[in-house]
Amino acid sequence: MPTFFEKLDQRAKAIDSLLCVGLDPHPEELPEHTAEAAKAFCIRLINATHAVALAFKPNAAFFEALGPEGWEALAEVIRAVPEGIPVILDAKRGDISSTAQAYADSAFTRLGADAITLSPYLGYDSLSPFMADPEKGIFLLCKTSNPGSVDLQDLPLAGHDRSMTVYEKVASLAHAWGAKGNLGLVVGATFPEALRRVRQLAPDEWFLAPGLGAQGADLAEAMQAGLRADGLGLLINVSRGISRADDPGGAARALVESFRQGGQEVQRRLSVIDTASPGLVAPLVEGLLSMGCIQFGEFTLKSGLISPIYIDLRRLVSFPGWMEQVADAYLQLLQGLSFDRIAGLPYAALPIAAAISLQGNYPMIYPRKAAKDYGTSAVIEGIYHPGETVVVIDDLATTGGSKFEAIDKLTAAGLIVRDVVVLIDRESGAKEALAAHGYRMHALFTLTQLLDYWEATQRLPAEQIANVRAFLDQTGTTP
Repeated sequence: MPTFFEKLDQRAKAIDSLLCVGLDPHPEELPEHTAEAAKAFCIRLINATHAVALAFKPNAAFFEALGPEGWEALAEVIRAVPEGIPVILDAKRGDISSTAQAYADSAFTRLGADAITLSPYLGYDSLSPFMADPEKGIFLLCKTSNPGSVDLQDLPLAGHDRSMTVYEKVASLAHAWGAKGNLGLVVGATFPEALRRVRQLAPDEWFLAPGLGAQGADLAEAMQAGLRADGLGLLINVSRGISRADDPGGAARALVESFRQGGQEVQRRLSVIDTASPGLVAPLVEGLLSMGCIQFGEFTLKSGLISPIYIDLRRLVSFPGWMEQVADAYLQLLQGLSFDRIAGLPYAALPIAAAISLQGNYPMIYPRKAAKDYGTSAVIEGIYHPGETVVVIDDLATTGGSKFEAIDKLTAAGLIVRDVVVLIDRESGAKEALAAHGYRMHALFTLTQLLDYWEATQRLPAEQIANVRAFLDQTGTTP
């Protein structure tokens, strides 16, 4: 049987909608504060919107407040949803595993919901009873839409995860825990930067995104930050924006049309990126910005020029999670090459090469900046054998000068060099200079591709991008 999220994918494609209709019978919206009035309120919304609703999300709190009759009304509301439309119970449960099992039975067996919102605070064993059936889904609270979410969710962690906030840790755990394909995340549309960061950490998961309408989130920003590459993965929740409209059905249809237009615009921008910059890994580009590896402002270069952009990949060593992703990106390029060892260049590329070595199981060596004047007087550190082929690993490429110095040392030791792999080509002649001597340079990104990406996605102010392009055109120098 298909998993909950596979069914969500199928319905999203079938009706071309990302709308989740929130069923929140606020007392002030009811003619009287009774279970019967709450049920009638919700069924009216279901009947008006079911043709364009990807899912419905009743909030348990409004029904629990009405006592036993309210609980029965909730069950009747769930039964009133047409077959094939997922129902997500917004209950935010979280308890030890034995109690969690009772909550799961209540939500899935007694009430008949298809999915539920949960708190991650008690860890994996508190979630597993809800994930036992892959046809049932869970949405884990990650970065919620309320202002107070910053009090805990934005706190930095310590130890091995010191480069992460609490919500980022939840996102990374969810990506690992969701092996059965029935785990998603709650990520508020009110925090587009957080939404963008969570999408980087959980590229395949569905997000339940509250915050539009009464909470003031920007639709275009949310879709740009949260949509998956396939245009899905973002379940956009709207409650009062529909329930308080004079024509709830018309309001729902208008929202869906705006979602379609927003999705088309995101896809258009992505197609521009794919055409201009094939192979560009968008999450990693975002990560370079978030880590400060690419900075904008006024920077004095070695030449004395004042540059509006600066690239510093030495900062990667402080972000082990991102270092792992950078190594993965290098590994994609290395898969098409034939070699025996990798050779990292001092100093910025040494930790990158070490990460590649560990993840790819490639033996590593490195040429020293200067030969040792003691001990073995080694020029190259590590074990190697003359006649072996090595790939040179560096972080950036400018003119190619440092690459030639390293290649000279490697070839003098009897090693064969055919390829050089870098993360960013600053397009200042390195590729052409290396090619003239028979070496191939491979780069994951060029600086032009990065600028094209930021421009197409409107990720950075247009003036900032124009300043960088003008600087490069005027000076012929890439910082």
